[in-house]
Amino acid sequence: MSESEPRNAFVVVLQALFRAIDGPTTWFREKVVEPNQQQYPWYHQKFRRVPTIDQCYTDDAVCIYEANQQYRRDRKVDTEILTILRSRFEDCVMYESPDHVTKCADINRVYQESITNWFTKYGDMGLYHDAQTALSKQKHRMIWERRYGPVGCGKTRKFPQE
Repeated sequence: MSESEPRNAFVVVLQALFRAIDGPTTWFREKVVEPNQQQYPWYHQKFRRVPTIDQCYTDDAVCIYEANQQYRRDRKVDTEILTILRSRFEDCVMYESPDHVTKCADINRVYQESITNWFTKYGDMGLYHDAQTALSKQKHRMIWERRYGPVGCGKTRKFPQE
């Protein structure tokens, strides 16, 4: 008796039931789903870049919504990059424990610069913020730097009072 032949009537019934249930689903998957499925060579979907909030008209709700969604995606990506850099620095400190100050200096420098850049872009805006708030923060920072120099160097005017 070969392996492909059923041993009894119960096995025959089970195989027929399996084919009755699995046959249509397998056909549907192979003939409908897989030919119409878009293949991405990445683990995540790539979104096209949309216009930023400064390129939207004030009454264009769809453009503003898309700009806010793009801002949220960018913030999530930047936060995840910070998380990866933090874990790399922590791993370096754990691995190079007694002499980690000198051996992990490059990783720490990159991590600290990334923290500063993240805070410059997203920090101090409260819990609920959007692309318009970030644009206003950037504008106010540029005005401050034009009047007083880089943020953190003290409040001394570069130009005399007008």
